[in-house]
Amino acid sequence: MPPDAIALTEEMLLRAYRIGIFPMAASRDDPTLSWYDPDRRGVLPLDRFHLPRRLLRTVRSGPYRVTADTDFASVIAACAESAPGREESWINRDIATLFGGLHQAGHAHSVECWLGDSLAGGLYGLAIGRAFFGESMFSRARDASKVALVHLVARLRLGGYTLLDTQFITGHLTQFGATEISRRAYQRQLGAAVAGPGRWIAAPDPVSLAEAITELAAAARS
Repeated sequence: MPPDAIALTEEMLLRAYRIGIFPMAASRDDPTLSWYDPDRRGVLPLDRFHLPRRLLRTVRSGPYRVTADTDFASVIAACAESAPGREESWINRDIATLFGGLHQAGHAHSVECWLGDSLAGGLYGLAIGRAFFGESMFSRARDASKVALVHLVARLRLGGYTLLDTQFITGHLTQFGATEISRRAYQRQLGAAVAGPGRWIAAPDPVSLAEAITELAAAARS
């Protein structure tokens, strides 16, 4: 679709996601945005998340301290950085600014993985109703983004979410059960999800969080 010629606002962005379209820039330095509504949409089914045993051990006893909504600005900045296999980013200044505003308004959220006081990995996305739109993730240490994803899924399940939209799928996501569905199937799931109330839980009860992660592991073995 052609670049958007109208200044995009946070409210416009929320309306766009509600109907299944999202913006991306051609590069980090590109001042323009294009709208996307793929024929095939990536989703990660929350009831069929695959949690490998080795990763479960890392989640439970690994080196990372995991938080949510603690440093959203640093997470989105890290997601916009160049990385091996991702030399160019679609996150330009407008997207970072808009999502920063949405975070302040309680719509956009981040999950952070820390090694001491250093940010080792994380992800961010947008929550509307019972839908969570995963935008991007990054990793500076082994499995950090994977651990962040496990914690995201556990929080979404605790909060009653029904849709985790990944936009597109990658090899990184397919190992967790991500799949592609048609635009029509996606629209059905999206309509039901945004119509219901979801509850984002930034700091869940530790026992409830541990139980949710255990349920993910059990579902992966069934």
